[in-house]
Amino acid sequence: MFQNLSEKLESAFKGLKGQSRITELNIAATVKDIRRALVDADVNYKIAKEFTDRIKDKAMGEKVINAISPGQLMVKIVKDELADLMGGQEAVFNAKGNPAVILIAGLQGSGKTTFSGKLANYLKSRKGFSPMLVAADIYRPAAMEQLRVLGEQIGVDVHLEPENKDAVAIAQNAVKEARSKNKNVVIIDTAGRLAIDEAMMTEVANIRNAVNPQEILFVVDSMTGQDAVNTAKSFNDRLDFTGVVLTKLDGDTRGGAALSIKYTVNKPIKFISSGEKMDTLDVFYPDRMAQRILGMGDITSLVEKAQEQFDEEQAKKLEGKIRKNKFDFADFKMQLEQIKKMGNMKDLLGMIPGVGGKIKDLDINEDAFKGIEAMINSMTPAERADPDLIDGSRRKRIASGSGKSITEVNNFMKQFEQMRDMMKNMNKMGMFGRMMGMKR
Repeated sequence: MFQNLSEKLESAFKGLKGQSRITELNIAATVKDIRRALVDADVNYKIAKEFTDRIKDKAMGEKVINAISPGQLMVKIVKDELADLMGGQEAVFNAKGNPAVILIAGLQGSGKTTFSGKLANYLKSRKGFSPMLVAADIYRPAAMEQLRVLGEQIGVDVHLEPENKDAVAIAQNAVKEARSKNKNVVIIDTAGRLAIDEAMMTEVANIRNAVNPQEILFVVDSMTGQDAVNTAKSFNDRLDFTGVVLTKLDGDTRGGAALSIKYTVNKPIKFISSGEKMDTLDVFYPDRMAQRILGMGDITSLVEKAQEQFDEEQAKKLEGKIRKNKFDFADFKMQLEQIKKMGNMKDLLGMIPGVGGKIKDLDINEDAFKGIEAMINSMTPAERADPDLIDGSRRKRIASGSGKSITEVNNFMKQFEQMRDMMKNMNKMGMFGRMMGMKR
């Protein structure tokens, strides 16, 4: 995410290393490099110039505090300014109503339909709402079918009227149906075009006027950079939307849209999305994104993702088993499943301070756990519960059943034993008790 921008900003700060004070002379090159990095990231030059002027004004004359170097001080100033540029604080998302109506708008190909499904899944699984999806793209049967499939996948009702060519009527009918079924959120996926045109704008505006949505979210492909910002301005002039959604952040994203859109349209970014999986949607936090761009990690988001998968009763049972050195393969598989639910592994590692830059060229196979799961699945329930049962003949059977070599099974068994020994030692030092106490 924003890897090129992160690297160029890191390079810009190197000129201040070893300096005892920020001066006009040693800051000039740094500010110039920061401005160049922003322009390369497809940020409008005027915005980049104003941004770096503010940085220079804040940095000039600031003395180094205690052991903090000018480079570290500069990073702090840039982080604060980046967060402010992207909105400062988390934006409020309004999903209250009877039902609340959320209108989704944007160009074709921006990821509106996928985002609609992700938002429904987010509101249902994380917030406890009962949402309904509405297929109001009357021009593309494939969009209706995609929404139907997504709804089925996440267990959310989808309002479909394939023969109705009146998008406004479809939206109104959906709101009535949602009310009758006690659905408290209606998410309307509208039609898009390859480019802005009057017919599309009029249709979306008519839907807005008919159903009076609590939220109008403009979905934008973050890979389109400054073009996305220009499109957002055109949509906002007509719709006066309430927030922006940045999609495809896992692609070749330069960062221009994320950094410029709030400044240009004065509307907050409310969600960010990456990948096709329904659980890859996150609330947008400007300060956390600024930290990630500057290679400072995002421990808060990482902890929150872990807590979403955390079951307190389950954790207590696991702690008890670890204390008795009874951690088994069934427990291990359960932990793997929870880690997988947290999201893309490379993104998760990138949230750890100092790790992001080191793994930028590392190809992390998201299917890496499949081989381990296959071996565990090839064990009998008794073997999973008691690893000590697994002798040579059982290992051969597990290898055959999982499609792995006997060497791979032996290596896995060895690593598992090493992990159990580590847990035993941590238990002796009382570390697990402290960790579990912190969680509770």
